[in-house]
Amino acid sequence: MAVPVFDKRAGLLGAALLSVAMLGAGCGSSSDGDKAAPSSEASGSTGISVVTSTNVYGDIVRQIAGDKASITSIISDPSADPHSYEANTRTQLELSKADLVIENGGGYDDFVDTMLKAADSDAKVLNAVEISGKAATGGEELNEHVWYDLPSMGKLTDQIVSALSTAAPGDAATFTANATTFKQKLTDLEATAGEIKTAHGGTGVAITEPVPGYLLDACGLVNKTPEEFSEAIEEGTDVSAGTLKETLALFTGKQVKLLAYNEQTTGPETEKVLQAAKDNTVGVVPVTETLPSGKDYVSWMSGNLAAVKTALG
Repeated sequence: MAVPVFDKRAGLLGAALLSVAMLGAGCGSSSDGDKAAPSSEASGSTGISVVTSTNVYGDIVRQIAGDKASITSIISDPSADPHSYEANTRTQLELSKADLVIENGGGYDDFVDTMLKAADSDAKVLNAVEISGKAATGGEELNEHVWYDLPSMGKLTDQIVSALSTAAPGDAATFTANATTFKQKLTDLEATAGEIKTAHGGTGVAITEPVPGYLLDACGLVNKTPEEFSEAIEEGTDVSAGTLKETLALFTGKQVKLLAYNEQTTGPETEKVLQAAKDNTVGVVPVTETLPSGKDYVSWMSGNLAAVKTALG
């Protein structure tokens, strides 16, 4: 059976196609069911069943729920491009059993809603973009990568505590205490971003995609990248010769001191930009859309901030 593909750049996957394919496949074993299988991040024999679209949200739930929840993250491969996720029957099964589902929203992981409908799920669903309150303004596109926005993750934490406490009232005090600890770590990260803003606010930077935009904003840095370039890379469309030339001129003209480079989505244009940064001694900060191996959310964001500080000198 052909596996439906979640591809944000191609208009996401069709709801009808996915529903038919998943329902037709059922929940039995199959080769596509084993392909790109969701990862179990934490398990408890009688815990709350939580499914998250990526391991970023899986880790945040783990920090709050501890061993009181069984957590499955649909997308967890740090070397994979999340935009081209391939749905499978195992994912459908996990979602059908979930008590709580956390999706990013904003068009990033629409496959979650599609699969929940196909599974006729009654799980509590938390949408990170909706909870963040972020919205497109001035005719610009929404930057849906809200996990790079520390205050938004604080808001999401509060909602996770509420959902977990409703599912397991006896453990509410534990969830609240763990969330307090986690939010203090978020506050510490915000303080580090503030220090960078004080020292380097107004400095020009470049990006290959909008992925780390909120974190760079918190550091007071100014994105100089032509919008046509980063949008084309994100949507998987061609970059015009003029736009590429304008982007490369940021480095040869010493207009930026840092390039935030999405390692999970690369191509000829981004490689040219990366080489231009290296050739002109512009600091490169590799960023990803999912948790790198061996990292939790806090250590990941702390490392990103440390890399920004180093790149800015």
